[in-house]
Amino acid sequence: MADLTQLRAMMPPLEDWNRPFWEGTRQYEFRLQYGQDGIARFPGRPSDTLDPGSPLEWRAASGRGRLWSWTVMHQNYLPAYADEIPYPVGLIQLDEGPLVVSLLRGDVAALECDTPMKVVFEKVDDEWVLPRFERA
Repeated sequence: MADLTQLRAMMPPLEDWNRPFWEGTRQYEFRLQYGQDGIARFPGRPSDTLDPGSPLEWRAASGRGRLWSWTVMHQNYLPAYADEIPYPVGLIQLDEGPLVVSLLRGDVAALECDTPMKVVFEKVDDEWVLPRFERA
């Protein structure tokens, strides 16, 4: 299990533009941000870089995708996860389009590119719930 004190210190400050994403995770819902063009964006951003001044909207996503690539971390790049070394990190292409980097959970021994993946959630505390991905 991750070091919760160090993990909390790594979390981004909650701001108006990212709050809907983190509120979604507390409800065990993965959300993506959409612009006026209907294209899903991840990670979210304070303003639309493709169409400045246009509103951005957070919507519930399927939480499903396919494993694009992965690696197993043997170095202690994130002190919060020192007790979990080695740990797998994957790049998942969501069904909605964006790529997401995430820690992987579950049986990772048989992972292959294009493996169907689904989001799972890990509760850190009452404020933070983190999305992770595992085989679907």
